[in-house]
Amino acid sequence: MALEAMSSLHTLEEIASKHAIHPMMVSKWKKQLQENATGAFELESKQQKELKEKSEQVEKLYQTIGQREYELTWLKKKMGIG
Repeated sequence: MALEAMSSLHTLEEIASKHAIHPMMVSKWKKQLQENATGAFELESKQQKELKEKSEQVEKLYQTIGQREYELTWLKKKMGIG
C-alpha cells in the first residue's frame, strides 16, 4: 500500500478505501517508506561487505594452514621423522 501511495496513481483516500483502512495509516506507511527506503539497500550492501570480509579472513586462514602444513612436512623430512 505504501508503494501504491508513492506511485501517486491514486489518492491516499482511494487506497485506504480499497483496503478498508484509515487514510492516516496509508499516509504513515508512505512516510515510513520514504524515510527508510534507502536503508534496505544500505543493509544489503553492509551485509555483502561483511560477507566479503569474512570470506577474505577464511581464505587467509586456509592459506596460513596450508603454509604451516608445508613447513611441518619439510621439518619432518629434514629431521627424518615420519
